[in-house]
Amino acid sequence: MNNHLLTLHPMLARYFLVIAPAHLLWEFLHLPFYTLWDTGSATEILFAVIHCTGGDLLIAAIALTLAVIAFGKHQWPEQHFLRVVIAAIAFGLFYTVFSEWLNVDIRRAWAYKDTMPRLPVLGTGLTPVLQWLTVPTLAFWIVRKARSE
Repeated sequence: MNNHLLTLHPMLARYFLVIAPAHLLWEFLHLPFYTLWDTGSATEILFAVIHCTGGDLLIAAIALTLAVIAFGKHQWPEQHFLRVVIAAIAFGLFYTVFSEWLNVDIRRAWAYKDTMPRLPVLGTGLTPVLQWLTVPTLAFWIVRKARSE
């Protein structure tokens, strides 16, 4: 079991070292698609970016934990790597779509500008969906590549 923890810990550290700045950058880049970009002060915008990045990291941690528990068992990351990756991305994406719906349509905690491309049927903003497909995929690819070197 200790040997497993030794291989798991560096992988998790690398994963979060990649996704933290990637989510922070993404939050800055897609903020112009939200009304806060036009209505918020610099302090409000900075707070939103930091707050949302923290939320992204929490979502990523929970999604990965659930995926490892459900699909990785004690052999992960040596075995079932792709299965866990797909599940973690799916869990993160599912929560993101739910959260966007809840906060845009129900709570009205934030709003999209007209320039935000939206998914048909769901109405979810395209940039948060792309974020949860792109950032974890890139991070898992980097982690996997580093493990094989």
